[in-house]
Amino acid sequence: MKNLRRGMVLGLVLLTLAVVTPLAVRWATAPAGPSLWIELPNGVEKRVGLADLRRLAQISRRGEVQNQFGNWRDGGTYTGALLADVLRGISYASIDVVAADGYRMAVDRARVESEEYPMVVAYALDGLLVPTWVDGFRIVVLPDHGRVSNEDYGVLSAGSFWVKNVVRIVPLPAATTGSEDEPSGASSDSSAGTPP
Repeated sequence: MKNLRRGMVLGLVLLTLAVVTPLAVRWATAPAGPSLWIELPNGVEKRVGLADLRRLAQISRRGEVQNQFGNWRDGGTYTGALLADVLRGISYASIDVVAADGYRMAVDRARVESEEYPMVVAYALDGLLVPTWVDGFRIVVLPDHGRVSNEDYGVLSAGSFWVKNVVRIVPLPAATTGSEDEPSGASSDSSAGTPP
């Protein structure tokens, strides 16, 4: 009878460990705060959290963008890390930026690494950090003069490059690039050039 009780207790302890251990590991390895994923060419996904972005060199500038109708939108002071710094060490010819709602924007490497029109993964607007800032991580273009017009950027809608709620960045080799001037999914949540 004693051996039966010991066996039941041991079985209960093992069952509890089997259930609790994976949950504890998941909780312990979860990143603090919001994050986005970078799909590396070898199929591995790299998680980049707010803390990771804040460790990179910071850029903070006033920015505003023109949409396809010529309206100026989304003005404010954005703070973030250069997208080129986030992608440092990764080989790519272009990237796909993917928003939480499925909106995708293809961006060629020259735009990502432009010094005149630097692309930034913004994590704050006017001092308000994600997740309190509801746009989430956002790709913005922040030239020194602050404004990105359609004509200057050479596209129909510079606003389509300002992607809200970015959840994934996919670096692409030269053979799989798409058109950088056409978003592959319209979205009311992303800056796809809709009027305010």
